[in-house]
Amino acid sequence: MKAKVVLEHKRGTATIFKNPFLESLTKTSPKQNIIIYGIVLLLLSYNAIFIQNIKTFTFIGIFICALFFWTFAEYMLHRFLFHWINENKFVQRFHFIMHGSHHLYPRDADRLLMPPVPGLILATILFAVFYLIFSILGMALYTWAFFPGFFLGYLLYSFLHRATHIIKPPKRFKFLWRHHSLHHYKYPNKAFGVSNTIWDRVFGTMPPKKYYE
Repeated sequence: MKAKVVLEHKRGTATIFKNPFLESLTKTSPKQNIIIYGIVLLLLSYNAIFIQNIKTFTFIGIFICALFFWTFAEYMLHRFLFHWINENKFVQRFHFIMHGSHHLYPRDADRLLMPPVPGLILATILFAVFYLIFSILGMALYTWAFFPGFFLGYLLYSFLHRATHIIKPPKRFKFLWRHHSLHHYKYPNKAFGVSNTIWDRVFGTMPPKKYYE
């Protein structure tokens, strides 16, 4: 079934779990994310260079490639995972937890960033997937250089995404604010890129050109 997102928006904050503890794990703040994710990123980079002994220039090269790869992952995850929905109740629940609540409450400030607990769980799963892929290619060691770059790409995206919802756009990046606004309020099955429009252009999911003129 083709993914659909209802163009309905509410003010206030979503309720994802009835359990107060679980509900608290769905919320976060910029300061909390910067501290926790920042420490994780530094530890990953330290491990890659000083424990895994990956040469600095090699680390930087792979790190930069991973940053760019994140932009592709951002598009694919947003389009095919976060917008995956059908008649199955489990799928509908998954969609609401992962992304549907954000579309319903797009200005829910406490949920514009990935909270640390689910974020670190997802990061661990992704690291395992990348480690498996790199192992198959005979380059398992370089997972330690690739993942920090990928992780930083995600963090930069997440803070940019938050900014598009709560602050006025800087003149130079106004097109990105408009791009994401079109995704939320007019074309939920287009404009999947948040940090860039590259992959929307490649895969033909750009909204009409007139909105960018």
